[in-house]
Amino acid sequence: MVSVMEIYQLTPKLNCKKCGLPTCMAFAVALLAREKQIEDCTPLLEPKYEEKLKKLREVMAPVAGATETGLIIHEDRCYGCGNCVVACPVNVANDPKGSAIGLGPKSDKVILVVEDGVVKCLNPKECRRFGPNRILCNLCTATCPSKAIEFV
Repeated sequence: MVSVMEIYQLTPKLNCKKCGLPTCMAFAVALLAREKQIEDCTPLLEPKYEEKLKKLREVMAPVAGATETGLIIHEDRCYGCGNCVVACPVNVANDPKGSAIGLGPKSDKVILVVEDGVVKCLNPKECRRFGPNRILCNLCTATCPSKAIEFV
């Protein structure tokens, strides 16, 4: 998982405010939160920062595949144990006769389900990490033994 400091190290560190933010550190935080795009930093597009731009695009590539919550599911690592499905508090609240008692989901309002032996994200907007009142819930990642789920 890419860190804010890793992103910051790849910025020009000019604090020029051309991205609309006061510092390159603020830009790095906004970039990781997907509130800004790499191209919002216009100095990065200059030839002298070509190597940093290339490296920044490489480290940000996994973030591009994340849901609005920052959730990434690595299907190649998942073996469908379902721990995340029963640990998700939204799944439990929205599916009292399925996920809440350790059974397969019985409601279409759940976030995580196991299909064909791999976890899938059905309703990312229901995740506690979505929207302006985000809660930094990580119960699905904390219970995943194969580290198939991560937040970026």
